[in-house]
Amino acid sequence: MIIFNYICMCLIFGTTFLAIKIGVDEGLPPFFSAGIRFFMAGILLFLMMSLRKKANLAVLFSKESFITGSTLTFGTFATLYWAEQYVASGVSAVLSATGPIMILLIQTMFLHVKLSIRTFVGCAISLIGVAMLLMPNLTVSYDSIWLIACFLILLGEMGYAAGTIYSKKVSERFSGTSPIMLNAAQMIYGGALLLLLSLASEQINIGDLANKNAIGSIVYLTVFGSMIAQTIYYWLVSKTDPIFPSTWLYISPIIALGLGKVLYHENITWLMFFGGITIIAGLIVINSKALITHFANKGRTDSVKSESNRANKA
Repeated sequence: MIIFNYICMCLIFGTTFLAIKIGVDEGLPPFFSAGIRFFMAGILLFLMMSLRKKANLAVLFSKESFITGSTLTFGTFATLYWAEQYVASGVSAVLSATGPIMILLIQTMFLHVKLSIRTFVGCAISLIGVAMLLMPNLTVSYDSIWLIACFLILLGEMGYAAGTIYSKKVSERFSGTSPIMLNAAQMIYGGALLLLLSLASEQINIGDLANKNAIGSIVYLTVFGSMIAQTIYYWLVSKTDPIFPSTWLYISPIIALGLGKVLYHENITWLMFFGGITIIAGLIVINSKALITHFANKGRTDSVKSESNRANKA
């Protein structure tokens, strides 16, 4: 079940970028579609937790949930949804995978955490990958708004990084609360902020909402992207550890690049593809020590369990 759920999670996360692209291309206002997705997902998860007697109103009305919602959801997806009007879904997915690098940058610049040589090398490799990804479109004739959109995705990942670092404090304060409840609360706030931004800056055309592709995009992202995949992620964390499920960042961007090219005929050059591979290689280098430790410990645990089972049978 762990392997099955992990594969499902990677596939879902890998398809969400294309689903966002489809909705935006069908005329859905980006802030509105993002706001509806997260606000509805948060409400539904909160109702689910209420039925299971695990809802926590103190979490819902806390400033911590507002701050995490402002960074993790609003800051990350306001920029991503807007940018996908101009950037291919596969490119968006790869640029979004730079989130762990942003975490390291914030820790180094503001928290004064020293980078190891391995981490520095991994960051350098990933930055080379970003350059390779952007290089095919760095021409005089190309619309500069494409570069602005790419920059905004990276800026949004800074919000994701800040929210991730801050969420550790939130988890410590509400240590007895289900992670699903914490996720629901921050999505409600993030979704509400996105809807307020939409109200202030976008015009909603009812005709666009009647489009089956637009509706399908919102429903898929709400149910699968925000509810099912996130719940699977938290389930995997509880059954394994935070390292293993987070490796979806190395797999889903490649899925997104392939789907965008095959299903949506997005322009992906070989240099852009290898740029994506290079970014992911850098991320693996950064996390190589943690990954090796994780799988080594997993192997020892499985060996102990196996020996215990043989002893019990004997």
